[in-house]
Amino acid sequence: MLSPTFPEIPLPHLADTPIPPMLRVRLTHAKGGPIADIPGAVDEALGKSSRFADLHSGASVAVAVGSRGIAHIPEVVAAAVRHLKQHGFAPFIVPAMGSHGGATAGGQAGVLAHLGVTEQTVGAPIRATMDTVEYGATLHGITCRFDKNAAEADAVLCINRVKSHTSFDRPIESGLTKLIAVGLGKQVGAQNVHRLGPRGYIEVLPELARIAIDNSPIAYGIALVENADKQLVVIEGVEPDSFATADERLLKVAKSLIARLPFDQIDGLIVEWIGKEISGAGMDPAVVGRVGIRGVPNPKKPFVHKLLVLGVTEDSYGNAVGLGNADYTTRKVANNIDLLPMYMNSITAAGTEATRIPAVLADDLTAIRAVVATCWRGDMENARLCQIRSTLYLNEILVSPALYADLEGRPDAERLSDPESLEFSDDGELLTRV
Repeated sequence: MLSPTFPEIPLPHLADTPIPPMLRVRLTHAKGGPIADIPGAVDEALGKSSRFADLHSGASVAVAVGSRGIAHIPEVVAAAVRHLKQHGFAPFIVPAMGSHGGATAGGQAGVLAHLGVTEQTVGAPIRATMDTVEYGATLHGITCRFDKNAAEADAVLCINRVKSHTSFDRPIESGLTKLIAVGLGKQVGAQNVHRLGPRGYIEVLPELARIAIDNSPIAYGIALVENADKQLVVIEGVEPDSFATADERLLKVAKSLIARLPFDQIDGLIVEWIGKEISGAGMDPAVVGRVGIRGVPNPKKPFVHKLLVLGVTEDSYGNAVGLGNADYTTRKVANNIDLLPMYMNSITAAGTEATRIPAVLADDLTAIRAVVATCWRGDMENARLCQIRSTLYLNEILVSPALYADLEGRPDAERLSDPESLEFSDDGELLTRV
C-alpha cells in the first residue's frame, strides 16, 4: 500500500466538549417484493433470450460482472453459469469494472473474489485483462473500447444492478448501459466517459453503449434491482436493443426503494463506514447531502453541518474516494488509505474533489468532540447528532434526543432504546455502533 502518515495532533481544548447521549431508532423503508427463488428467477430470465436460443453448442459466453456490492451476486452469477452450461455453452467470467482494482487484471480478479465471485463459487473461470479492442468513435470523437476477452467470445452476458447515480439525476444512470460503456471499457473506457464531466454521462455513455452493442458479441443482459434491505426485488432478462429502455424504466423502480434519512437538517453526522461497494462516491450524496463536485448542486436535504467518517471498508482495498466530502476523519482511517487505487479511480473519473483528505484527528473520541464543538450549536449538549453504519444501511440509526424530536409520532420510525452515553475504549475508539 502507498499510504500517507499523519501525526497525532493534540487538541486539549476539546476535552470538555459535551457529547449528547444517543438513542437507537429503527426506520422503515419501502421494501418491494423480495425474490424468494433467485436461481429460479435467473433461469426464467435467461430462458427468454432469443440469441442464446440460437447460439451453437459449445459456444463461449463471457459473463460480465462488475465491482459493486450487489446483493446475492455470487448466487446470481452461479445460477447464470449453471444455466449456460446446461444449454451446452462454455461460460467464463470477465470483470467489468472500469479502473477499479487499481486498473490491473490481478486487482480486478481480486475485487471479484472479495465479492464472492471465484471459479470455485460460481463454476466458471475468471479471465481478467485490461486489454481492449476498439469499435469506432462517437460524434464527440470518443473511442469505444471493449474488454478483449469478452470481444473474442461467441456471446456476452451482462449482469448489473440498476440504481441511481451518486452525483446527479438523468434518465439513465447506473445499469446495463453503464456496465458496457464504463465497466467493459476498462480503464481507458471509464476515462473516456468521465473526462467530459456530466456531458460524458448524459451524451457520451449511451452512445458508447450503442456502438458496443452494434459491434460486439453482447447477446443478453440481466438487470437487477434491490430494495433498502439489500434484497433483490427484480431479476429481469433484457435483449441488447432494450438495455437503454430497461435501464430508464427500472431506474424509477430503484429510486422508489432507496432509503433516506428523514431529516431536513443535522448538526453532525457520524458515518461508521464508507466504501466503493457502498457507493461509487464512497457514501451516497443523497444521504449525506453532499455531492462534492463543482457545478453540481447538493441535495436540498439533509443539510449536514459537520460530517465525520470513521472507517473505510476492507472491500475498498484502501480506496477512500468520498472522504473529501467529510469534515473530519481519524488517523486510523487516513494512515490506511492506499493512494494508488484512490487516485487511479478519481483521476479516471475526473472527479478529484472526493479524494481530498479532511482534518485528521487522533481518534474517534476527539473527532466526535470536534463535530459537536464546530456544528454551529451554542448549546452543544443539545446538538442534533446522527450516527449511521453506512449510507447503504439505514434500517437502524443512532440519534441524539434533540434530533429524535423530529421523528416522534412518525409511523416509519420506532424508538428502540433510551438515550445512553456513547462508549469509548481507553484509546478513544468508539465502541457504540449501529
